[in-house]
Amino acid sequence: MLTARGIDAGWVPGRPVVHDIDLDIVPGQVVGLQGPSGCGKSTLARVLALIHTPDAGTVSVDGQTVAAYRYATPRDVRAKVAILFQQPRLSVDPRLTMRDVIAEPLRAQRRRDGLAARVEEVAVTVGLTGELLTRRAHAVSDGQLQRACLARALITRPRYLICDEMTTMLDASTTAALVTTLADYCTAEGAGVLAISHDDALLTHWADKVILLDR
Repeated sequence: MLTARGIDAGWVPGRPVVHDIDLDIVPGQVVGLQGPSGCGKSTLARVLALIHTPDAGTVSVDGQTVAAYRYATPRDVRAKVAILFQQPRLSVDPRLTMRDVIAEPLRAQRRRDGLAARVEEVAVTVGLTGELLTRRAHAVSDGQLQRACLARALITRPRYLICDEMTTMLDASTTAALVTTLADYCTAEGAGVLAISHDDALLTHWADKVILLDR
């Protein structure tokens, strides 16, 4: 289980935008998270994704308390949690091809055995053709780029996925395709998901329960 206990977090020391938050992400379950703009949903997402250090409180991954964040997090712990952001164009290096974007997590973990085959496997899973894998971000649509970002998130076979408004930039058909891909992955791997969204209909369809984060 991915757990947060007593989390205070923000971008200015001493001025948290989330305060004393407790949250559990259970394997095999989708937890929806809603709340007004500015209430700290994205900040909390980054804490749970182990890329933002909270001011107070603890995060635990399968019973192991996280003592350091970002690149200081032990590799085996970091690989268990992946995040999918709202704006794919801000979350990829524009110099990289889609193939290299997808491969980033495994290369960062120095896991090169079977890398090419694994990239091809997750690309097929998210609906990317081989021809698209040779392109850079400027040469693909937002939907295609978000598919590559989803493949990047799935490539390490994470146990927990944090989806921060991942469908906001997408049309209805791409949204449905990505949610279906995630649902299939969670069924196959028993993964847990935190789905942050303003879309009531999406969370009603997708989430097992929905939590409201207020100011």
